[in-house]
Amino acid sequence: MKVLAIPGSLRRDSHNRTLLKAAGELFPPDVEYEIWDGLKQVPPYDEDDDGERPPAGVAQLRAALAGADALLFSTPEYNHSVPGQLKNALDWASRPAGAGALRNKPAAVVGASTGAFGAVWAQAELRKVLSGSGARVVEGELALGHAHERFDAHGRLLDPNLTEELQELVDTLVAEVRPRTAVAA
Repeated sequence: MKVLAIPGSLRRDSHNRTLLKAAGELFPPDVEYEIWDGLKQVPPYDEDDDGERPPAGVAQLRAALAGADALLFSTPEYNHSVPGQLKNALDWASRPAGAGALRNKPAAVVGASTGAFGAVWAQAELRKVLSGSGARVVEGELALGHAHERFDAHGRLLDPNLTEELQELVDTLVAEVRPRTAVAA
């Protein structure tokens, strides 16, 4: 099983990337886990450029999504919504309509922000976009508020309750995929 994790922030040391790294430690050892760092290379969506040979960043995104059995997104909240670059990438990934790389793909959403609410609005928006694009969004969430105070120097969550919540979400995502990968094998 392969899980592709996508941070919604472009910042190298973002709290959302750190949250995805913490999540990666919680997957079973037989799960291949990759944090995808290509958002910056995905150009603005333009239907005129969306043909047999899409831009290189788009081809890489679509290939990464297609090669994954499940997806884990971690989003910050910009102006009470999803960062534009993440939404843009999902617009590319949703094409062609009804048959995009997100179609029927299990996905989970978490979020981190320095504010009190942990990107809850952005997470809700992201779930809506993923569902509208055909992904199967799993139940569960983790809203990590005051993210700048929640990790130790090694990027581990300081609060065991938060680690437990994240583990539950990881387990839910794995359980969503296991029966399907077992049948396919």
